[in-house]
Amino acid sequence: MANILHIAELPAWESAKASGFYAIESLKSEGFIHCSKPSQVLGVAHERFANRHDLVLLEIAENRVRVEIKYENCEDGTEQFPHLYGPLNVDAVVAEHPFQPNEDGAFELPAAVSEE
Repeated sequence: MANILHIAELPAWESAKASGFYAIESLKSEGFIHCSKPSQVLGVAHERFANRHDLVLLEIAENRVRVEIKYENCEDGTEQFPHLYGPLNVDAVVAEHPFQPNEDGAFELPAAVSEE
């Protein structure tokens, strides 16, 4: 089973590590935390996080997540994205990778992250 990924703001992730749980605004406003499969994360990064340099890519082991994970279609698209229906327990995160765009503004998948 491949790990799922989440693009986090570094300050929010640092705070979560101190508390043991990661809960961001989307959990309150939409009811879930957005995640991606490795093959999807670059599209999300380019669409929603252009020019951001305060990010970290969280690699999450699905079998360690304590809340429900649903694979769902976003915004009438055709792809199924993993959504966490509750706070992420930080011990489910098996790796964290700095995640900033290159000089040309493009994001790249870290070498340590395998594409499905």
